[in-house]
Amino acid sequence: MFYDRAKIQVRAGDGGAGAVAFRREKYVPMGGPNGGDGGHGGDVIARADEGLRTLVDFHYKNHYKAERGQHGEGKGRHGRGGEDTLLRLPPGTLIRNAETGELLADMCEHGQAVVVARGGRGGRGNARFAGNLNKAPRIAERGEPGEVLWLDLELKLLADVGLVGMPNAGKSTLISAVSAVRPKIADYPFTTMTPHLGVVRVEEESFVMADIPGLIEGAHAGAGLGHEFLRHVERTRLLLHVVDMSGQEGRDPWEDYATIRREIELYRPELAKRKTFVVANKMDIPEALENWERLRSRWEEQAGGHQEVFAISAATGKGLPELLRAVALVLPELPEGVMIEGKEPNDGMGLKGGAVQGRHLIKFEEDGREEQKQESRFKLEIVDGVYILSGKEIQRHAAMAYLDTEQGVRRFQSILKRMGVDDALKQAGINEGEQVMIGELSFEWKD
Repeated sequence: MFYDRAKIQVRAGDGGAGAVAFRREKYVPMGGPNGGDGGHGGDVIARADEGLRTLVDFHYKNHYKAERGQHGEGKGRHGRGGEDTLLRLPPGTLIRNAETGELLADMCEHGQAVVVARGGRGGRGNARFAGNLNKAPRIAERGEPGEVLWLDLELKLLADVGLVGMPNAGKSTLISAVSAVRPKIADYPFTTMTPHLGVVRVEEESFVMADIPGLIEGAHAGAGLGHEFLRHVERTRLLLHVVDMSGQEGRDPWEDYATIRREIELYRPELAKRKTFVVANKMDIPEALENWERLRSRWEEQAGGHQEVFAISAATGKGLPELLRAVALVLPELPEGVMIEGKEPNDGMGLKGGAVQGRHLIKFEEDGREEQKQESRFKLEIVDGVYILSGKEIQRHAAMAYLDTEQGVRRFQSILKRMGVDDALKQAGINEGEQVMIGELSFEWKD
């Protein structure tokens, strides 16, 4: 089965917790701290693999999780890092954050790898917190949670040449005649419902050709699965516009040609400017010769310098050698056809009415003078009388806080105060005993 879309959840490994431990040696009544650090959580890594052509594997499994880091132990023993999880994707796959639409990666080349979910760092053991003022710290850090994301995977085929045209124009017959691909071929529209890739060899050269299912009027707006098919020609360097010259069933070859050109331009104007060869197919049928004489000069007049016209019969092989030589000759001169239309990243800073944001100041230079820029560290919202703090930094501190000892609680309170949380809560009108939530952590406010 050919699948070119999938939605999956990736969960990186949590970091291991740091240990609270002390030396226990004979004749050493007051041993120092020796709790080890937790191990780093495993990452989820996506890698392009040219051996894959579809996203079918991700339809049978859509949750992927990396290993968590091991906890630290006494005697200064650090936890082992978690194993990474590898996602093998076909080249041409776009990876987007399903929630924000942000484009995370465009997997164009074989072996290209990107971390799509980063594992949490291991928490520090109590040996890290020893100092002149606290020689026997009873605090450590929990492991940082790994990133959890829903991802949209979208495959756009990587091919040098893309075949476009009306249904039953002969695209499948053409690709089967010049490559080892054997798509389903029949004398009725919409025989091909999935794209096919074939390697074409011309003397010492070779290139990849993609057979795209037939398009119809309205394809740019999604008619006849138009969007599903059109996006597979976005990356091609050269378009072969296959036209049925036989005029069977009362069809006009020029109208078929003009319809597909219009749909491509409406879908993506840049795609309509791409180098194109018009391939007049089915020239073995008697009626095709009359249409060829009528339309050849018209095509050449309106080519605009980026089109050439070839008369062929994919069924008999007539004209195919000339067409393939022209394709092999022009491809080295054409730029890569990679086209990315990613949604701008969502900064996630939109606030509901009544929300208060905590901020800290960062200095930077612009036009030779120093200015002040505000960057958000947390967001405060009041929902049903509960004060909810959110934001990547503050939620990380809350998840890693060691609240099993009084020292650990004091350290967490100090972090919140330095971040400006106390001032923000007071500004929002919090009262003694009211509930505050940070992620899954809930506590009562005390001034």
